[in-house]
Amino acid sequence: MRESWYERNILPFMIDLGCGGKPIRRQRVKVVPRAHGRVLEVGIGSGLNAPYYDRARVSAIVGLDPSGAMRRRAERRIAEAGLQVEFIGLSAEKIPQPDASFDSVLITYTLCSIPDPLAALAEMRRVLKPEGQLIFCEHGRAPDDSVRRWQDRLTPLWRRIGGGCHLNRDIPALLADGGFDCGELETMYLPGLRPLTYNFWGTATARRG
Repeated sequence: MRESWYERNILPFMIDLGCGGKPIRRQRVKVVPRAHGRVLEVGIGSGLNAPYYDRARVSAIVGLDPSGAMRRRAERRIAEAGLQVEFIGLSAEKIPQPDASFDSVLITYTLCSIPDPLAALAEMRRVLKPEGQLIFCEHGRAPDDSVRRWQDRLTPLWRRIGGGCHLNRDIPALLADGGFDCGELETMYLPGLRPLTYNFWGTATARRG
């Protein structure tokens, strides 16, 4: 699908600004270095994770993202980090990679905006090796009723200006419905507006059978 003028010129700047602040950088530090072996980064976006990879633990990185405008930003950051990444310009509902071909799948602030997150998670489960890990950090549905009500009110507008981002997706429920078991799950509000900042992070493994 052809990107609009807004998606090419304004949205990448907004995502960089919103997802590049200090509290979110701290979250990336917690999860990105865990990626190891052959890594699929779903929603690589503008490459904000690139500085946090442990290059000694990673043998290859495949970056999946449908946005050409974001890729142009990502290429600069990836080069600065001394990484090599194979780009695939697609959304995650159909991942053109073989079954059981990745040791790690990394997703950061990605499940909020994938049009069909359950289809995407099924694909991530398919391409993970049996012993592989899904490493995640996401924002989503808060535990407090008052915050959830604001998330529900704001999401229709937020989706239009934020590249399809949903403030109110229930991340643990999505992971479970998508066939993953969380081995580790931590949560907290980051500094900022509460409807935007409730975070989930940890690791999960694909449920087999």
